[in-house]
Amino acid sequence: MNPKLHPSIQPDSNGLFGEFGGKIDHPALQKALQEIEDGFHAMIKDEEFLREFKLLRETYIGRPSPIYHARNLSKNGANIYFKREDLNHTGAHKINHCIGEVLLAKRLGKKKVIAETGAGQHGVALATAAALLGMPCDIHMGEVDIAKEAPNVSRMKVLGANVVPVSFGAKTLKEAVDSAFADYLKDPEGTMYAIGSVVGPAPFPEIVAFFQSIVGHEAREQFQSAYGHLPNEVVACVGGGSNAIGIFNAFLDDKEVKLTGVEPAGDGLDKPGRHAASLTLGKKGEIHGFRCYYLQNEDGSPATVYSIASGLDYPGVGPQHCYLYDKGRVNYDTADDKECLDAFITLSRQEGIIPALESSHAAAYAIRQATNKDKNYHILVNLSGRGDKDIDFVMSKLGL
Repeated sequence: MNPKLHPSIQPDSNGLFGEFGGKIDHPALQKALQEIEDGFHAMIKDEEFLREFKLLRETYIGRPSPIYHARNLSKNGANIYFKREDLNHTGAHKINHCIGEVLLAKRLGKKKVIAETGAGQHGVALATAAALLGMPCDIHMGEVDIAKEAPNVSRMKVLGANVVPVSFGAKTLKEAVDSAFADYLKDPEGTMYAIGSVVGPAPFPEIVAFFQSIVGHEAREQFQSAYGHLPNEVVACVGGGSNAIGIFNAFLDDKEVKLTGVEPAGDGLDKPGRHAASLTLGKKGEIHGFRCYYLQNEDGSPATVYSIASGLDYPGVGPQHCYLYDKGRVNYDTADDKECLDAFITLSRQEGIIPALESSHAAAYAIRQATNKDKNYHILVNLSGRGDKDIDFVMSKLGL
């Protein structure tokens, strides 16, 4: 089984998904990004690359990740299942695209990879892939997230990555993206930006979605094989949207399967600056070189956003999600911080699985939805990461 993108979420020649996405209007970057795009399209048609990538998926990442029936959570309503991306090497779905990105950088003769990270999972995954494949690596991370996600910062440093603290603005994910792009602009010929989600200008949303599509292909085949039918609903958290697009991809033609992305409502959707629900409350515009829905100030600049989950703390959302939202194929809901923390503890204590705070948003929605459905309803949640990185923060937050 190889990754494959559904035609509806492949970009046109201008890097657009409907009216969303697009190519960056920057002379120096246009050439560099076209080189990345051409190299990517050539690489994924190369049988030698496909064999190497398949071997690394199986023997290094640990794919396929299993589907687990959460029997305790399913006692009083619908059946809940988890696609266990938290069991991947490095503890999240991010490794799926990071190995592909570093392989591409080596193929293009780059000397270093540069990236941003929020919760640190992309940073850890990229540092891991860089160590494996012998590539220097710079990871830009906001100082707020560095303090909050200390275990992942230590992991990146142990793996040999250079962690670059970002001290301006809100000092979180949006500023980390700004900082990493500014660094990339200094040497786009010698370095490659290895983006952490399905955001940014073309070809980044296509590249990340392609490598993450393996999640959905596995999940659809596994669920059908184990239970003789497809799930009624597939759920994933959405910040930039990589784990969600990865699992949604394989179910887009299954109209009977409801697809639900869960955005962070933070302290409440009625509190500007205290949530990051980009599709729920955002407007169309351009951010970081691509067109999408994003949370805006009155002048159109990106608004301050917040989520308890650092990996969801971004004012925009990937262009494929914007396209699917406008088409009505994917439903987008929200979960707030309280629901997230409740789901974190519930899943930990009832199933013995400590989820990432990002994934806990999807779990919160599934638990809520399950109470309104009977045993004939089956909910598949993409458990995108484990919560080792969040334990100290959650214990402090809840006074445990």
